[in-house]
Amino acid sequence: MLVLGNGPVGQTTALLLAKWGINVTILDERKQRDAIGSKAIAQHRDVLDVWEHVGAGNAIAREGLTWSRSRTYYGSTEIFCDTYFESADSPYPAFVNLSQTRTEELLDLKVTGNPFISVAWDQTVRDLQQDDSGVRVTASSADGKLREFSADYVVAACGARSDGLRKALGVTLEGSTFDDRFLICDIKVDMEGWAGERRFYFDPEWNPGRQVLIHPCPGSQFRIDWQVPAGYDLEKDEADGGLDRRIRQIVGDAPYEIVWKSVYRFHSRVLDRMRVGKVLIAGDMAHLVSPFGGRGLNSGIGDAENAAWKLAYLLRGWAGEEILETYHSERRAAAVENIAVTTETMDFLVPQTESQRAHRVDLLERALRNPDECKNINSGRLFEPFWYADSTLTTPDSARPFQGRPLKGQMPEPGPGVITPDAVVTVDGSEYQLRRLLRSGTVLLLGSGVDAEEVRQSIPSNQSSPVSVLELAKIDPSQDLQSRLKVRPREIWVVRPDAYISAVCSADDLAGLNVAVQRSHSGAGAQPAVPTSPLSHDVPAAAR
Repeated sequence: MLVLGNGPVGQTTALLLAKWGINVTILDERKQRDAIGSKAIAQHRDVLDVWEHVGAGNAIAREGLTWSRSRTYYGSTEIFCDTYFESADSPYPAFVNLSQTRTEELLDLKVTGNPFISVAWDQTVRDLQQDDSGVRVTASSADGKLREFSADYVVAACGARSDGLRKALGVTLEGSTFDDRFLICDIKVDMEGWAGERRFYFDPEWNPGRQVLIHPCPGSQFRIDWQVPAGYDLEKDEADGGLDRRIRQIVGDAPYEIVWKSVYRFHSRVLDRMRVGKVLIAGDMAHLVSPFGGRGLNSGIGDAENAAWKLAYLLRGWAGEEILETYHSERRAAAVENIAVTTETMDFLVPQTESQRAHRVDLLERALRNPDECKNINSGRLFEPFWYADSTLTTPDSARPFQGRPLKGQMPEPGPGVITPDAVVTVDGSEYQLRRLLRSGTVLLLGSGVDAEEVRQSIPSNQSSPVSVLELAKIDPSQDLQSRLKVRPREIWVVRPDAYISAVCSADDLAGLNVAVQRSHSGAGAQPAVPTSPLSHDVPAAAR
């Protein structure tokens, strides 16, 4: 396997493939890691969960700064505050803030020394060719020396500035770019009481007519985003003292240090294709969204996990190549949803017409007088895992139809296409996070009244992919998980290797169960997998 790009999406893809015993080479055009300030700082609970599967989640969570409140202001008046609670069933808070640079360093600790992963820096891709036999990549170093790499498949996660490779693959980044600029500064300063909250200001008197977003970061640092006019000149603003005045309007007389600064524009773009033959495209190379909501890097890790388990199943002989098309359909749908959410936010933050501006002012003024109006104020809907209700790998359940995008701050009801809620479960007297067990392969969660041995014996001999059976009554004696899932007697829940529910079946129809299991990693009409030896993959023996 080849992974192009050694950022967090590429690192995660390689580490997940290595968990499945797949050899990976990562190529990156840089000569070494580069510091990029507070880019991609907000890491979601479910992403930390994926990173812990490769051994890095706890370290990232420990170093990251936990925040539990998101305050939104109109002018100097707070109009509402969203609170994010820790979950008793997850070891992680809803979000932690940690720079992408430090996240990459912590992931590097897991990449270095991994026997399945090798890294080649200073390798700029010059050519990519593919045919039935695989993919061949030609890369060059800074001194012009060419190297050839070959692999069965490639994951391209080269970042936003990958126009040359996109063109070579024949894909188009569709969408739009916002004209307004945003100034970002990482400031080291003591701001008592601000460390545990995100602050968003509409039309503050110190940035009239525009917005300011403030995120706390580790080490008494704060990331501040100002919306600035289209012609804003950072060098001029810094030279005439304007930048200092901007900062002083927020931090007052407190001494501060600028750690990093940049000016950027926002994009809402997604590729027309995220799979081109044997190449899967992931992360910012595949989709670009505004950072209001933390949906860039977090969604990229969703790409990584989706690509990794499907490529592992294909390379291990447990699925056919048609499974790669579901990477495109599932992850492009996720990207389109993210763009829809962030575009709604940007349309509210940066109205394009006078009528839109008047509408925004009207909503904000009404929110000052009536708290019920706050639900109409859009300061960014934070990242949430996508759902695969319409995937060909998902078996619909008429008793649990997907209800569409849930309300802000809520998750869809558990059912086909939705990620399984995490929980602490007990196997052989030891406690485990449920999702760590679910990432072992296909897992069958058995409700009450289901004969586990009968289910095991019903699995066809040509179903060679890893299939584990977990009896909910044994692993969840308190029935808390069963209550959250709303499991009915004699139900069997089929869960994919990325912890997504793919089907809910009846123990009275074991033939239908096996069709759903096959569909969960092959899609409708897929052929049986080639027999091979399944992996234990960290699953306790009693749960297999």
